[in-house]
Amino acid sequence: MATRLRPAADPLDDVSLPGWLYWHPAFFAAEQKAFLRAVPQIVCHQNEIAEPGAWRSLEFLGESIIVVRGDDGVVRAFANVCRHRGSRLLDGNGGCVRLLTCPYHAWSYARDGRLVAVPQSEDYPGLDRSRLGLKPVTLENWRGFLFVTLEPGAPTVADMMAPFEDEVAPYRFEELSAIGRVTLRSRDLNWKTIADNYSDALHIAVGHPGLTRLFGRGYRVEAHEHVDRMEGDLVERPSSNLSERAYQQMLPEAGHLPSSHRRKWLYFKLWPNTAFDIYPDQVDFMQFLPVTAEQTVIREISYALPDERRTMRASRYLNWRINRRVNAEDTALIGRVQQGMRSPSYEPGPLGRSEVALRSFAKKLRRLVPEARLPAPPAHWHVG
Repeated sequence: MATRLRPAADPLDDVSLPGWLYWHPAFFAAEQKAFLRAVPQIVCHQNEIAEPGAWRSLEFLGESIIVVRGDDGVVRAFANVCRHRGSRLLDGNGGCVRLLTCPYHAWSYARDGRLVAVPQSEDYPGLDRSRLGLKPVTLENWRGFLFVTLEPGAPTVADMMAPFEDEVAPYRFEELSAIGRVTLRSRDLNWKTIADNYSDALHIAVGHPGLTRLFGRGYRVEAHEHVDRMEGDLVERPSSNLSERAYQQMLPEAGHLPSSHRRKWLYFKLWPNTAFDIYPDQVDFMQFLPVTAEQTVIREISYALPDERRTMRASRYLNWRINRRVNAEDTALIGRVQQGMRSPSYEPGPLGRSEVALRSFAKKLRRLVPEARLPAPPAHWHVG
């Protein structure tokens, strides 16, 4: 009987990514070509655009995309670009329109993307309006959240989250409503610096004393094919911090959740740059939107099920206070990492066996962009 040989282990599996990947413009361009333009990006929740004409937008890799609900109730996604001379049609994060009218030459589009009005149309003999509607963008509705994809090639959100559907279902995502507004925080960081930190468990006990008081040492991380899953259960010991202690005491029973999740903070990071923070009291999404090799916009908003209990309203406020502090701690920590990645003295350090998410991320990146295996940029990848 023939002996089946196991594939040889990759020696780089035990090593973190080289620093130049976190600042080199040519590597950022390679990431865009290899996978960034193909991965689904969240725009909003379906309940934010419940009425005909309601729309939301997303800026991603130099593209502006809008999702808008048509008169027929169908939500569609389009490039936010006029078909005449390329002008942007809509400005801002969202609103409601009767027609999408270009501010440059007043070409107008219906809410389903059809070109319906062209001033001085006699100037364009033989104009076929049916061929000049807004350019559609691939749209996916996953449990009420609307995702767009610029190019094919990546798994759908439904495929990525398939292993966790039973766990997510009780949270009733489809019924969520926004309880805040979209916030955009620009950071002088590579997007991977933020993504690494999101899935890093070892820094919790060191850099987040508040989370450590809430979870003890019980924060856990799992790495799956397309998703990192993290969780922490609130401990019974009262925190010494006023906001944390009040949250522990006031968090009401979320009767729609199984008992195992009523005091659990649950996190999912979808490859490569979208995350869901799922709490008993609310649900947040967070994106790490790459702008340049060393600039990223963090985009986030909170949602919740209708619940007028005073204790629930207070818990949501306390959740915000706690996480505002966590965000400030992370901002300081990852700024230091970005500085280190720029240093010629940095060499990739070892990855521990418990750093499963970082190991998974690095392995996937090396597969998608083979230059990630190199200790330094290829000679022909000049900066500037």
